Amino acid sequence: MLPIALILMVGLAIAVERWFFLKRAYQANRAAYSELLPLVDKKQFDQAETAAQGNGSAIGRLLSVALDTKRSSPRRDDIHAAMQEGVMESIPRLSKRTNYLSTLANIATLLGLLGTIIGLIAAFTAVANADPADKATLLSQSISVAMNTTAFGLMAAIPLLLIHSLLQNKTLEIVESIEMAGVKFLNSIVRSNRASVATRESDA
Repeated sequence: MLPIALILMVGLAIAVERWFFLKRAYQANRAAYSELLPLVDKKQFDQAETAAQGNGSAIGRLLSVALDTKRSSPRRDDIHAAMQEGVMESIPRLSKRTNYLSTLANIATLLGLLGTIIGLIAAFTAVANADPADKATLLSQSISVAMNTTAFGLMAAIPLLLIHSLLQNKTLEIVESIEMAGVKFLNSIVRSNRASVATRESDA
């Protein structure tokens, strides 16, 4: 049962670290979105790029990549491809170590079963050498102790699996918000490009 307890503590430590990381990432992305989108809508791209480069959020990095690509190629497809690459780079940071929780839950369950099997083997071995009158009592007590290991393994595994699902959903929510922000940035940039082209054509 000690290895199961150790696995539970490691899993909870990972869960707490990941939860606070995702919470900070979500708040940072919301703040970056609120700060950068008005600049992009006002076509203040230089200020937006400077602010994005100084912003450590995923949305900040995404806009920085988009504006850097815009200078070399204003085509929508090129900007979109660069932003998609930025999203793909952000996903591993968000999902890092989360999958360990499901692995630890499976290990805890298997250790519980292993402990029960070892306990039953020891119980039947002890009963074989016991007094016939005490065999039934000794066997029931030994089986009860052995089954506790499986119960403890499940008690460790079930919360870890629930936390794993919760963190996955939170990660998916953040990724979807990044993708939504990327689409809004892209549309705003493309609109400004079209407006610039129309203005040059009318001046000509």
